[in-house]
Amino acid sequence: MRQLSEDDRTVPGLRERKKAKTRAALQAHAVRLFREQGYDATTVEQIAEAAEVSPSTVFRYYPTKEDLVISDDYDPLLIEAFRSQPPGLSPIQMLRNALRTTLSDVSSIELTVQRERVMLVMSVPALWGASLDNLSETLRMLIDMTAEREGRAPGDAEVRTFGGAVFGVMLEVMFRWAREPDMDLPAEVDRALAHLEAGLPFTPR
Repeated sequence: MRQLSEDDRTVPGLRERKKAKTRAALQAHAVRLFREQGYDATTVEQIAEAAEVSPSTVFRYYPTKEDLVISDDYDPLLIEAFRSQPPGLSPIQMLRNALRTTLSDVSSIELTVQRERVMLVMSVPALWGASLDNLSETLRMLIDMTAEREGRAPGDAEVRTFGGAVFGVMLEVMFRWAREPDMDLPAEVDRALAHLEAGLPFTPR
């Protein structure tokens, strides 16, 4: 069997990074046009022209117009960061660490695009409906990776409760972020999860 050269080993990584850059660029152009022209008034052809690609290229990366808003590549990164956490941590400690790692690699420009995605989902009924499946997948991801780490079944009541609690906290932060552009999203996500980890105490006023 031929030994893999250094070039052989790096080419797939370079190819995947190029694909990720193309996906990110297409989404950024789409979100900008949706913001400027309105979601319904913007066509896939206009997005392709702005990105200097063909409409077929857009559809290769995003099969539907809705996918340009509701899809992202962060879940696999979060799963990888979660699985790499050392033993001895609680599930919520692992998740907080994984989210810090994942969000630390997101540039301010990317965060702006992601915030505008959330704003679009909240303001366009068709996107809110389409996003429900995506939200359900994220919840299932949280449950599955927790069950895997804890050696339990995904249907375990405690695992489902944990996943639902974390999901609810993160969803509330995301919706608030859409209304508060100056929010430090990574810090606020971590603060909210720390409050959950502490048992959701109410501090005296």
